[in-house]
Amino acid sequence: MIGMNFNRREFLATSSAAAAGLAAGCTTAPQPVAKSGYIDAHVHVWTPDTTAYPLAEDYTKDRMKPPSYTPEELFAQCRPHGVSRIVLIQMSYYKFDNSYMLDMMRKHEGAFGGVAIVDETKREVGARMRDLMEQGVRGFRLYTWKDKAELWQNSAGMKEMWKTGADSNLSMCLLANPDALTNVHAMCSQYPETPVVIDHFARIGISGKVDQEQLDQLLALSKFKTVHVKTSAFYALGKKKPPYTDLGPMIRQLRDAYGAERLMWATDCPYQSGEGHGYGPSLELIRDRLDFLSDSDKEWMLRKTAEKVFFS
Repeated sequence: MIGMNFNRREFLATSSAAAAGLAAGCTTAPQPVAKSGYIDAHVHVWTPDTTAYPLAEDYTKDRMKPPSYTPEELFAQCRPHGVSRIVLIQMSYYKFDNSYMLDMMRKHEGAFGGVAIVDETKREVGARMRDLMEQGVRGFRLYTWKDKAELWQNSAGMKEMWKTGADSNLSMCLLANPDALTNVHAMCSQYPETPVVIDHFARIGISGKVDQEQLDQLLALSKFKTVHVKTSAFYALGKKKPPYTDLGPMIRQLRDAYGAERLMWATDCPYQSGEGHGYGPSLELIRDRLDFLSDSDKEWMLRKTAEKVFFS
């Protein structure tokens, strides 16, 4: 979710999208998962049933926008585009309670990978990470705001998380602003074996323009061979308007620095489905509109990188 600290656009109601998807053949029953389809590496799901799945203390139902985005609503949008697997990112509404995400991973076995949220201030956070790994989780979301990231190197819990990540091949998944990239560099230097995934280009371009100095900092992280970048959340970056080709030069520089083997495409749904955007245009940018991407590049970005990181 790229817009946590920013005003969001209005999002389309998902009920009509779900109805259209069901008419196209998407059903609510679990379906066999095709391993050859595309992988969307970043989606949030939640349920309006706050009795079965209570919200975290700081959240109320009126903050859930849209009020519902279940796997069935997601499948109605993604399956018609050939997306068969998805990486679920724990929704902030539930904070450290990963129950809904884990239950959906079990219900739709094989369809979902998972990125959880844990409290690094609690004892034995490494053991908690390994327990979640046994349930299919392959990454842990860290809100990488500059003031927090500056404290990481002196945080016992954060040190344990990064060490556990290296030991168990679990990714630190960073929702970062550009001003925190210096701190990310410091952590990668200290823990060079820890897998890292940077969400949404580190939000470079959220102001409406891609800042080359900020991008250079993101490119510099490519020297750490375990760092990956999500080319995602196109709705919120650059001109913020389909077909999003203004983001092409940034994607090209990242491909040249990291190689497609360390880039992965994602939507950040349901937010990519907001008014004036849509699921299809996000996929089409990588699949159809960037002539510098080879067929091999597209295969890595649209499936193989996320498969390697989140489904192995």
